[in-house]
Amino acid sequence: MRILALDVGDRRIGLAISDPTGLIASPLGHVERGPTDIDDIIRIAGDNNAARIVVGVPLTLAGDSGEQAGKVRRFVREIRSATDVPVVTVDERFSTVLALRLLTDTDRGRRSNRDKGRIDSSAAAVILQSYLDSRR
Repeated sequence: MRILALDVGDRRIGLAISDPTGLIASPLGHVERGPTDIDDIIRIAGDNNAARIVVGVPLTLAGDSGEQAGKVRRFVREIRSATDVPVVTVDERFSTVLALRLLTDTDRGRRSNRDKGRIDSSAAAVILQSYLDSRR
């Protein structure tokens, strides 16, 4: 079963998708935040036959919910009310930092650091890979 992951930010939502076996996460791009973002995500989930949506929640270093986590949780409530696809949340602490570090280590790293959409998509892939690994 394929799983779609989201890294929800104020300006963009990074996307990643698993392979059909649910073992490998790959960046899928991003959606700009706006009035159609939830519809866009539901369409993308359908286009990719996603059976589940995983959303990263940015907890504080102490594991508490801060302001951004509250925004993400509100977004999760909205998407759950708009689709029958199960939506689960996971701790996404350090996903953006790890994604930026991974991109910097590649040949495209310097250019990628300026491409916020690529960083968001890579962060979604980090979130998804962590989720996939935890299920094994």
